[in-house]
Amino acid sequence: MNFTPELQQHSIFATIADAARLTGYETYVVGGWVRDLLLKRENKKDIDFVCVGSGIELASVAASMLPGAVQVHVYKTFGTAQFNYQGCDYEFVGARKESYNHNSRKPIVEDGTLDDDQKRRDFSINALAISLNKENYGNLIDPFGGIADLKRKMIKTPLEPNLTFSDDPLRMMRAIRFASQLEFDIHPDTWEGITQNLHRFEILSMERVITEFNKILLSKKPSYGFKLLYHSGLLGKFFPEFIDLLGAANMEGKTHKDNFYHTLEVLDNVSQVSDDLWLRWAAVLHDIAKPATKRFDSKVGWTFHGHEERGARMVKKLFARFKLPLNEKMKKVERLVRMHLRPIALVNDGVTESAIRRVMFEAGEDLEDLMLLCRADVTTKNPNKAAKYLRNFDLVEIKMREVEAADSLRNFQPVISGLHIMRAFGLNAGPEVGHIKDAVRNGILDGEVLNEFEPAYEYMLKVAAAINRHPLTEFTKAEKFLAAYPPENEAEEN
Repeated sequence: MNFTPELQQHSIFATIADAARLTGYETYVVGGWVRDLLLKRENKKDIDFVCVGSGIELASVAASMLPGAVQVHVYKTFGTAQFNYQGCDYEFVGARKESYNHNSRKPIVEDGTLDDDQKRRDFSINALAISLNKENYGNLIDPFGGIADLKRKMIKTPLEPNLTFSDDPLRMMRAIRFASQLEFDIHPDTWEGITQNLHRFEILSMERVITEFNKILLSKKPSYGFKLLYHSGLLGKFFPEFIDLLGAANMEGKTHKDNFYHTLEVLDNVSQVSDDLWLRWAAVLHDIAKPATKRFDSKVGWTFHGHEERGARMVKKLFARFKLPLNEKMKKVERLVRMHLRPIALVNDGVTESAIRRVMFEAGEDLEDLMLLCRADVTTKNPNKAAKYLRNFDLVEIKMREVEAADSLRNFQPVISGLHIMRAFGLNAGPEVGHIKDAVRNGILDGEVLNEFEPAYEYMLKVAAAINRHPLTEFTKAEKFLAAYPPENEAEEN
């Protein structure tokens, strides 16, 4: 099988073939690009090359032949080099063979042949190579039946599975990641190799595990990957809290749903409407505290009171353990978990505009994602109930748009910031500023004052005097304050 026409569509391959002839190294395109070419999946992000020689030298020569200044990044420890050209990353490595110490997933590396290099690949579908050499340019080299495995949609190790997974147990996560991304099956022997090597999971760093887990989360239908993780035993190795969601319960004729499979439905629902990783994490964690808050009441049945608040408090601990960023991304997940029950309460006719404002304000820029999560949380199999719940969310969003149009909430942030208060009253940051700021915010949310600077400033002066914090200021009018501190000359922090 020859792929010369496909290679000719990308001038970079001719350049690298020329560089290979200059260095005298056998050179091949390998791995994911070849796999995706055969699957007719577009891959413009990264392409890997292997040569029988120095990958670093090949990368340097190839980069020097390209127009413009192409910077080569060299990783001597790994014997690799990489450069970015026209938005795509190109990585070069010399062919090698590997052996492993039982207590580490870091290989002992020696120079090798193409055959050696293909044997060290994780799966047959990733061990495919296309020649860039003059004598067989474009020929496909497939020593482990990768094409056949692509056709039957199968993840299979090139060597004996126990050897593959024992040498590098991260490949167990990768097997499930590829199965989830490509919607492939895992070969029975490969599956057995995973279940027999779970003890090797202990040597993996959490960062590497969660990198693969995030890719599973970003799959088209992530529930498939979750189920493979669960049934293989891998999920329990790093995420036992999710397994705790398993199981429906029945007492005195009152049942509750299986929250494990409910959560996977919510995750799949979210994945149909958003590629946002952190919204998907919120779907995973939205009911994570239900096992801890599960109670039975003979009158009302099963309850999970406060699971949203307790779940939000679990987010930081889980993110820290998973080595996920403890920044605004984490806060977004916390916010969505904490608030995922709030919007449905707004459908009642008696709900005040103040209650709507508060939800909008607290959700802030995550309001749209909150509503997506709420809609995804509707997993009832009764079509009439599902339609009713979704219509209710339509009504909530209509109310929100009406309040936003009337109030000019400006992304739900009060126009009076802490900096305004400090300047107006000559205060330093502290409790006094916080009290005044909270009072102004509550006035806006309760509809007592418009979220516009002049009326909000006058309201600030009144509440400051009323709570006896710091009523005296030389800026008794908004106009005087704005003359002293023009908005265009300052960067406000709300």
